[in-house]
Amino acid sequence: MKLFSIFGDPIAHSRSPLMHNSVFKALGVCACYSRTHLSDGSQLRDVFISKGLSGANVTVPHKESAYAQCDEVRGIAKEIQAVNTLVLEKGRLIGYNTDADGFMSAIQSFGPIRNALILGAGGTARALSIALTHGEITPTILNRSSGRLDFFHKEGIYAYCWDGFTAAEYDLIINTTSAGLSDNELPIPRPLLLELLSRAKGAIDVIYGKETPFLREIKVSGLPYKDGSDMLLEQGVLANHLFLHGEYPIDKIRPAMQHSFSL
Repeated sequence: MKLFSIFGDPIAHSRSPLMHNSVFKALGVCACYSRTHLSDGSQLRDVFISKGLSGANVTVPHKESAYAQCDEVRGIAKEIQAVNTLVLEKGRLIGYNTDADGFMSAIQSFGPIRNALILGAGGTARALSIALTHGEITPTILNRSSGRLDFFHKEGIYAYCWDGFTAAEYDLIINTTSAGLSDNELPIPRPLLLELLSRAKGAIDVIYGKETPFLREIKVSGLPYKDGSDMLLEQGVLANHLFLHGEYPIDKIRPAMQHSFSL
């Protein structure tokens, strides 16, 4: 039996086991997917090997650590410098990033987007900013502090910390922080958020499965919005395709994974 898992901190909320196990069952694949709580991202590779995994997903806050521990990184993950999907290939750990393509699929329903404000500066923010740039959408990063902004500056992406940031008009506001996941916090100060929402055309929170304070404020504003469920599905389909080494077409994987959202 092939073993897969998802690494993160926190991780108890993750729907990934249900999603991937539903695909394995539907396709008759002898495999099992579990959760692995990991507080120290530097131990990811060692834990992956000790568990005898064939592949894994990586969520906050370990995507950049995963990138550093791969033997090889492929595709857009090389540009993003953050990995959310790991596959063991001939004893070597291969890293990918499916967040970028999953996100671009998820935002199609918002219609034309010229620019977007991304809240946070972690691995997910990296993936989405690069994906938006490739899609000819101008991203701007807004983070609590300046500590993680160097990556974006080097990529020519506008990036600011809260101090000194002036609100402007954005077609889409995207929360990539963990604010609201296990607490009742907003990703940025409420007065600034309300000003930004008053000028925005839509918003999305990459957190899924719960109404975060961020989503509550969006609902009050009346803006079109999404949580992270669509992105979760699309990145999961792509990750599963990689786990199974392309043996099953995506149009077979997607319906089985989509079914898991009704369970």
